[in-house]
Amino acid sequence: MKLLRRGNPDNSDNGDREVAESSAAAPAPSTPTEGKGRPTPTRREAEGKRRGPVAPAPLTAKEARARRKQTQGSKEERKAASVERRATAADRRARMLAGEDKYLLPRDKGPVRAFARDLVDSRRHLVGLFMPLALLLIMAMFLNPAVQSLVTLGMLVMMLFMAVEGYIMGRRINNRVRERFPETTDGGFKLGWYAFVRASQIRKMRAPQPRVSPGDAV
Repeated sequence: MKLLRRGNPDNSDNGDREVAESSAAAPAPSTPTEGKGRPTPTRREAEGKRRGPVAPAPLTAKEARARRKQTQGSKEERKAASVERRATAADRRARMLAGEDKYLLPRDKGPVRAFARDLVDSRRHLVGLFMPLALLLIMAMFLNPAVQSLVTLGMLVMMLFMAVEGYIMGRRINNRVRERFPETTDGGFKLGWYAFVRASQIRKMRAPQPRVSPGDAV
């Protein structure tokens, strides 16, 4: 039996080798993953940090106007932008008056409403006198009571005839629409009222503008 002595170099090498082998064989202690310790920032917060700090609110109206002018750019740029906006608005209005479906109001869109407008515009209606008679009634209010009574009576008679004509016109247009568009759901009182309102307007003030003249076949 061989005794191990402290000063033996062979024993020292063997011990170091055994320690190294045991260290390699032993599994490395797992280091626990530490969390961020803070919530994940939202997209708005991240964008705010990229943009930089938010400027404080203006304290006076003068400061607000100065900041608004600074944001909008120079005077020439603002003038050019204003001219461009007016040109775009004028172009949209011209296309709307021409009857382009893309630029029409929701109440005027669709082939059914276009057909109804053509039916209204192809005839002269007694309802078209509504606005001139309304102006006449306003002017008669400044005359003597006798003339006011006559004008008021005449207006009542005319409104009665207009109501009868509007009813007949609504029925006729609904029948024509059902013949041309049998599968449409646009009709009834709403379509009749749409035609009545258009017929009551002065021809030059109708929007979209008439595509047919009185007497044309539709």
